[in-house]
This record gives sequence, structure tokens and C-alpha cells, in this order.
Amino acid sequence: MMVLIVGPYRSGTGNDPALMASNLERLESTALEVYRLGHLPVIGEWVALPLMHRAGMKEIGDPVYVEFAYPASHRLLRCCDAVFRVEGKSGGADADVRLAEELGMPIFHDLQELAKIPDTLVEK
Repeated sequence: MMVLIVGPYRSGTGNDPALMASNLERLESTALEVYRLGHLPVIGEWVALPLMHRAGMKEIGDPVYVEFAYPASHRLLRCCDAVFRVEGKSGGADADVRLAEELGMPIFHDLQELAKIPDTLVEK
């Protein structure tokens, strides 16, 4: 399955780049585990961040950030088979989960749940 990894990125950081980088590292560590379970992990920031920089973002939360941050994640989510929710307070991740629920996608909160679903059994 292609699995969107969602969780805190900007939340609780006060826009501190070091804290945001730490949150992204946590998402990426989860992505590695999902990959090792046989799935293809993706993270919204992997798509949004390069686009934001290319579009001229000046600071976190500016109009360019708003144009790409959550919309890119939602577009990516529509290409995925499932969502993995990393723990922690995050309005953006909660919005991703709500959209996934509306789309009828499975949402995982525990790697052991995801480990029980081999990618070869998922219908396309």
C-alpha cells in the first residue's frame, strides 16, 4: 500500500525550524518502519516543502506556506491507500485523518496493525 504518514510537523513548535525539523525526522523514522513492513510511505511535507521554497515562501505561515502546506498533503492523500497517524497534537494531521475517513480509507495508529496487512493482499 501507499501510506500517508501524518502527525505533528508545525504544531507546538512556535515555528522554530529546529523543532519542525525534529518533528519531520520523527515522521521520517515512522516512514522507514512502514517501508520495512513492505509498504510505500509518503509524507506531505516531502511534496509541499520543495514547492513552497520554489514558490517563494518567506516564512512559515505566510501566504505561500498556506497555499501549499495542507493542500499538497490532501492531494497526496487522495493517491494513497491508507493513512498512518503518528501520535501528537496536530490540527493538520487531524484534518488529514478526517479526509481519509470521508474517503473510506483505513487509518492506522500502530505499526503492528499495519504489519498484519501485506502489500500483496491489497486490491488496486
